[in-house]
Order: sequence, then C-alpha cells, then structure tokens
Amino acid sequence: MSIIIYTDGSAKGNPGNGGYGIVMMSGSYRKELKQGFKLTTNNRMELLAVIIALESVKKENSEITIYSDSKYVIDSVEKKWVFGWEKKNFNKKKNPDLWIRFLKIYRMQKVSFIWVKGHANNKENERCDFLAVEAADGQSLLTDHWYEKNVANKGDSLF
Repeated sequence: MSIIIYTDGSAKGNPGNGGYGIVMMSGSYRKELKQGFKLTTNNRMELLAVIIALESVKKENSEITIYSDSKYVIDSVEKKWVFGWEKKNFNKKKNPDLWIRFLKIYRMQKVSFIWVKGHANNKENERCDFLAVEAADGQSLLTDHWYEKNVANKGDSLF
C-alpha cells in the first residue's frame, strides 16, 4: 500500500522559533505530527519534517509520495544536488547534520516528491502549515542543538 505524506516547516524570524507539521495517510490510516524548536530556520524545519515523516514509516521499501512546498528540499533531491554535496562531505553546505540523516532514511524507501504551492488552498498542505505554526508558537519548544552550536553562536565568542 502506498503512503502519502504532506510536510511543512515554519520559522518566526528565520532564524527564530520554528516548527514542522506532518500529515501521513495510507488507506484509512491518518497520523499528524508536529514539533516546535527554539532558534532554527525555515529550511531546517522543512527538511526535518520530511526526515521525521520518513523515520515514522516502519516498513522499509515502502512507496512514499511526499508533498511539500519546499523548493529547497525537493530541488536538492530531485536535481541530485544533495548527492554531490555528500560526495564532498557537505563542505560549506547548510544543514549537513540533517542531510546526512535524510539520506540514511531516504535510501531505505521508494520516495517521490511532488511540489505544491504553499498557501494555495491545498487542504493537507494548509493543515501542515497550521501544525508547523502552532508548534513554533507552542510552549514545549526543543533546542535545535546542531544549529545553535554550529551556526547561531559562531559570532558570539571573543576567543
């Protein structure tokens, strides 16, 4: 049975508080996921949404269609940029921690991507957007440790 996944990411301030929203469907099964983070970016949340969704699929080699409004994620995969970045150890590329995690789970599934225009009355995309914004505005924000350690605090030290 095929799996349909919608994902979205959001960040307030970019960087700022962020979140992701996911809607997963297969037959009559439906699952929604969301999580918010302190100090992150919209692209990290877009990519993390896809990762979390793929990690939530228990059966390997599943046929999965991911609908996303993120050109960053879709183009990086469909245009095969991420595979070139991987060969160069993600040297000077943003979000290497997430891309490494993505590739590990991506290779375990049969994934196709479909781009959807954001904020264009696509019911499931709108639901993901709502979940992502709600998560970013929530009280239980996690720390995006990699981002804070490797990007956000780079200019703060005198030594």
